[in-house]
Amino acid sequence: MAAVLLVAGCRKQEGTSRVRVNVNDFTITEGMFPTRGEEPVVDYAGVKAIDLAFYEGTTEVYKHTQMRDDGSTYTTFGSFECDLPIGNYTMVVIGRGYSVGDVFELNSPTSAGYTSERARETFCATQSVTVTSSTPLDLTITLSRIIAKLHIVSTDERTASVTKIRTTYGAGGKSFNPTTGLATVNSGFAVTNTPSSAVTTLDVGNYAFLATDEQTMDITIEALDAGENVLFTKVVPNVPLRRNRVTTLTGQVFTAGTSSATFQVDSDWLEGNEVPF
Repeated sequence: MAAVLLVAGCRKQEGTSRVRVNVNDFTITEGMFPTRGEEPVVDYAGVKAIDLAFYEGTTEVYKHTQMRDDGSTYTTFGSFECDLPIGNYTMVVIGRGYSVGDVFELNSPTSAGYTSERARETFCATQSVTVTSSTPLDLTITLSRIIAKLHIVSTDERTASVTKIRTTYGAGGKSFNPTTGLATVNSGFAVTNTPSSAVTTLDVGNYAFLATDEQTMDITIEALDAGENVLFTKVVPNVPLRRNRVTTLTGQVFTAGTSSATFQVDSDWLEGNEVPF
């Protein structure tokens, strides 16, 4: 069942055509992500925002963002309306997670990304659109998940002095090309999580855009105290990540003396990557 979003309309002008865009079901392949198969955008809680933009070359002609939790930005979440002049365009649609403080930028059909600390679960699609007359044009587009997820689970208990976990990706990035779905930066980045004080073991997940569909990189896990001093460091080498898949690292995070030379990698993509360390 197709999902419908907001109506962000402009007044009809001579020489323009009314364009209606409906964000269809997401294409989600098997893995350890929380959904299976195709799911309507209105039902998938992981998508908190949808961005729609039309570009004539690299020139932005129209852009609008719908926020799931802000009903003033849409009439029906997943459906848009606008008026476009006759011409040829590239349509970009992005569905993404959102949390307070996130900053996301969509600059062109080849440039988008998160300029705040972390990337979120992201779906994307682009499509060529030709407006030839004033006759209304109805468009439907299906989004695919273009990001990889890293899941870290500890087999030992967190000490009371550990208040934060910093995860550093040795490659990949937080920005991507909407046309290819691949990272535009491959220098890596760091994300800091604050686990709940009520949970003594570690269970955190973060996202990264990859420079290729499958990419291998080193992952550094640091346990920090309240002053962000490093208490424990574990480096897991050659971790395989893949778009639209979850790689899980499982092992001792808060135990000193574990050698990275003993880390093992199981690169089975079918149900997510299980990587003991």
